[in-house]
Amino acid sequence: MLNPARWGALVAVLGLALAASSHAMSPQDRAPTAGPLALTGGTIYRGPTEQPIKDGVVVIRDGVIAAVGPRGSVPVPSGVPTLDCSGLTVTAGFWNSHVHFFQRKWADAASIPAAELALQLQAMLTRYGFTSAFDLGSPWANTRTIRDRVESGEVPGPRIRSTGEALLGKGWMPPAAILGVLGVMSFPTPEVADPAEAVTAARNLLDSGTDGLKLFAAGGRPPSAVLPHETIRAAVNEARQRKKPVFAHPGSRDGVLAAVHAGVDVIAHTTPQTGPWDHAVLAAMREAKISLIPTLKIWKYQLRHDRASLGERSAQTSSGQLAAWLATGGVVLFGSDVGGMDDYDPTEEYVLMAQAGMTFAQILTSLTVAPAAKFGEPGRLGRIAPGLRADLVVLAG
Repeated sequence: MLNPARWGALVAVLGLALAASSHAMSPQDRAPTAGPLALTGGTIYRGPTEQPIKDGVVVIRDGVIAAVGPRGSVPVPSGVPTLDCSGLTVTAGFWNSHVHFFQRKWADAASIPAAELALQLQAMLTRYGFTSAFDLGSPWANTRTIRDRVESGEVPGPRIRSTGEALLGKGWMPPAAILGVLGVMSFPTPEVADPAEAVTAARNLLDSGTDGLKLFAAGGRPPSAVLPHETIRAAVNEARQRKKPVFAHPGSRDGVLAAVHAGVDVIAHTTPQTGPWDHAVLAAMREAKISLIPTLKIWKYQLRHDRASLGERSAQTSSGQLAAWLATGGVVLFGSDVGGMDDYDPTEEYVLMAQAGMTFAQILTSLTVAPAAKFGEPGRLGRIAPGLRADLVVLAG
């Protein structure tokens, strides 16, 4: 089986080429335009729990998988171009369910030359096999411009979904000077303190076309105040009416519980800063059918200027929280918080997930099947099967 530690370094840009015809169909359906293509000779993982097909063939027509199987049982139609994948591995396209487009390099997206924008998307996402990305907090009008340029076919890139600007408690936004040092654009973010403000902010975002909502359940700086339950619930109810997911940056153990009890769909971080998760937290998450994005690497990254022991301790706590969640059978979505950090390589995230006890199949599930199901795409994305979109990545090795 593939070693998850190698995925980040070995994924080929071919994944972008194979997904290019279908990236414009997300999140709305559009007619595919690609011609036929056959991938031959590779090791094909149709899904995380299925045995890989050695020396396999994938036949693609009009951006849709027409056939998949061993070379001897799936003939390549006459005249169809072939791509030799011998010695390579083919999987469904990866999802990164926690990214940000708020670094200054994305500012004024309409004026970024197409070639430069493509390189930025490649550097952050597609070179690592991410053909779908969920942005969890950025200036929505600007991110929508990036998505529009991808969907129009002008710029090759991943499917992009976005929550737009995150909802924050009053005074929780870091000062502009700090954001500037971090390389983050300065943009207005809705601050809410009560249900009425939460409803107004949520409606404004959803009416403008966001694909979900993101809120901070607790403040990031001491004392870590928690948004009132009724305030979180009001935003959740607005999203529920549109059948859109709600993500929560928990910030603390109490933030996790506040978000879970208010009905959010995804907890977007572990919380190593407030210690291990106890039974009450895990039981509440499990009962609410929460999905978790662990983001293990970000904690070491944020502490990179501190003593190494602090980073290691934080990593151990967050890994313990993930391990405890796995023990309950909880759903995990892969997300690396890139954009929130400028180290884009996901390799260490895979390593940390494996160290927390995730198997190869579980990590691949978090990258493919689980997000496709969570975000309403199980019949189109997440696996390699006839009738599904040809959203594929090819890995060296």
